[in-house]
Amino acid sequence: MAFLLHHLRTLVQNLENTVANLIIRRRPPAALCFDLGVCSSQPLSSSLKDILNEGFLWAVPRNRRTIEKRLKRQYGDPYYISKLLVPKKTLRACNVCGDDHEIGILCPTCYKKVIEETRAMQDAIQNELGLKVVENEVVVLYNGEKNSTPSEYFEGKRIVEIDKPRPAWFSKNLLQSTTQQPATSTNIKPSDLG
Repeated sequence: MAFLLHHLRTLVQNLENTVANLIIRRRPPAALCFDLGVCSSQPLSSSLKDILNEGFLWAVPRNRRTIEKRLKRQYGDPYYISKLLVPKKTLRACNVCGDDHEIGILCPTCYKKVIEETRAMQDAIQNELGLKVVENEVVVLYNGEKNSTPSEYFEGKRIVEIDKPRPAWFSKNLLQSTTQQPATSTNIKPSDLG
């Protein structure tokens, strides 16, 4: 046990001397100092604690910036530099609900309706099917949709019914491919302008 403590103490002293060497640069590289015993055994005049207290905290600011200085950096000083707040020009009003949103982003107010409807569908599927493995296609039907669809359509599919009418914005054929034929004309100019 005494041998282990002595060996551990020696390793810690070698580590302390190596770190001090890296900071002060007075001795050979650290690779020679650890177990080879090349470094001289006399310790440095300052300990590792003194070096760490002084050396690594030189670039740290001592005081926090005041709110006045932070605001001047952010918005500018009216007597010297004025960093004006630039208004956003990418805001548009939604055609459906009238709320403002950025161009290229869905209206968050309208999208909340989609999120709520999706959660309702997921809950209905979870209640109907549980944790069973779904091998067949799952069809979600609203009130009165089963009667208007031919029975051949539902063969080999799992049916989940939701007991409310389908929202007007949620079309029936979102996942079906289009039935329209692709355009045959190669003319890309607009017509009937004159």
